[in-house]
Amino acid sequence: MSRPPRLLVMTRIPQAGRVKTRLIPALGPEGASQLHDALLRHTLRQARDVGWATEIWFTGAETFPVAAFPEGASFLPQPQGTGDLGDRLIRAIASACANDPGGVVVIGTDCPGLTAGSLRQAAEGLLTHDVVLGPAEDGGYYLIALRQPQPVLFTHIEWGTERVLAQTLEKCRGLGLRVHQLAPLADVDEPEDLLVCRREGLAVPPVLPEPQPGVLSVVIPVRNEAQTLPRTVPPLHKAGCEVIVADGGSDDGTVEVAEELGCRVVMTRPVRGRQLNAGGALARGEWLLFLHADTRLPATFRTDIPETLAGGALMGAFRLRIDAPGWGLRGVAWGANLRSRWLQCPYGDQGLFLRTEAFHRLGGFRPWPLLEDLEFCQRMKRHGPIALAPGAVHTSARRWQHLGVGRTTLINQLVLLRYWWGESPESLAAFYRRQKGAVSASSR
Repeated sequence: MSRPPRLLVMTRIPQAGRVKTRLIPALGPEGASQLHDALLRHTLRQARDVGWATEIWFTGAETFPVAAFPEGASFLPQPQGTGDLGDRLIRAIASACANDPGGVVVIGTDCPGLTAGSLRQAAEGLLTHDVVLGPAEDGGYYLIALRQPQPVLFTHIEWGTERVLAQTLEKCRGLGLRVHQLAPLADVDEPEDLLVCRREGLAVPPVLPEPQPGVLSVVIPVRNEAQTLPRTVPPLHKAGCEVIVADGGSDDGTVEVAEELGCRVVMTRPVRGRQLNAGGALARGEWLLFLHADTRLPATFRTDIPETLAGGALMGAFRLRIDAPGWGLRGVAWGANLRSRWLQCPYGDQGLFLRTEAFHRLGGFRPWPLLEDLEFCQRMKRHGPIALAPGAVHTSARRWQHLGVGRTTLINQLVLLRYWWGESPESLAAFYRRQKGAVSASSR
């Protein structure tokens, strides 16, 4: 292939309520449309910078509004037509290859990490391979490049699922095609993916505001916490904090309670790492505090946080106290504080806090259902020290009282051992739920 491939940009026209629909619960119809608009403009700028013949294959309107998108003024607009995504891709690629035998690179507009360099790497890959794929972290792909049309690659694919890339690779193997894969990148489809926009510096001021000096944003991950929020939230508002409640599928009225209390609510899948990332991505504060719904902060928290971070720490946490009497629970708190001080490894129930800019830059939490706080602290330690604030949080004793101090401690240690042995967080979460269920059943 002696000349650059033709570039196809597959997109929808930004229209409120018709684009980024999975983000509407977090951003609203207008906000989701504004984000899609920003992603489209970013993609068109990368296409313009690479300098190839480019076509914009669009849907959602009869004509492409060229005047509204000067970034793509020199590109050829083409309507996608009818059919599923596979049908439309087959049609677009066949048309492009008929007009230009130099091959084709196809991209969407969901990937803020896509650059002109990514496109050039795809073209280089086509020099020695039949197919180039840019894997998306969600199991799809953000780019596919072909020397010639391969309609089979787009038929009987479960579009919109985590199986898209695997099914495409399987078809390539069946056809004997040589495949080159680029570095994985993240698409933006779910509320927790908004953190990718922050990390990549995509500016969308109406929905992703720049951190405001002096503001503290508090993110509370919840599921069925309607009873606890009325005690947790008012002191935060009284201290001038922005409060973001990240709900993971409550069915007890938690969302309604949070809204009545004046919180911003973002709804995500019931995975705590995802909930924390979604809330952190929307924060407008200079500092971020991740707080459990059943944890009470010390009266001095508003000054403790900036002072702790001003001392050179990348991240901080509070000392732990458990809201119940007994030597067993005192021992648990003592051990947690000792671990936090000497190993710099506090857990989520101690109220983790850091600068919002650092959270965005370092990528947030892993999308795990369990131990996301442990992994986060381990990763943060590699970038800077973790300090303990002078005050102590008071966290509910309910989980220790439910299972018993001894059993809770034993289960927690077993989870940690299995984690160090390499067991997946999903498997560990299932194990933890089984242990809780077994104890609950035996107590009836």
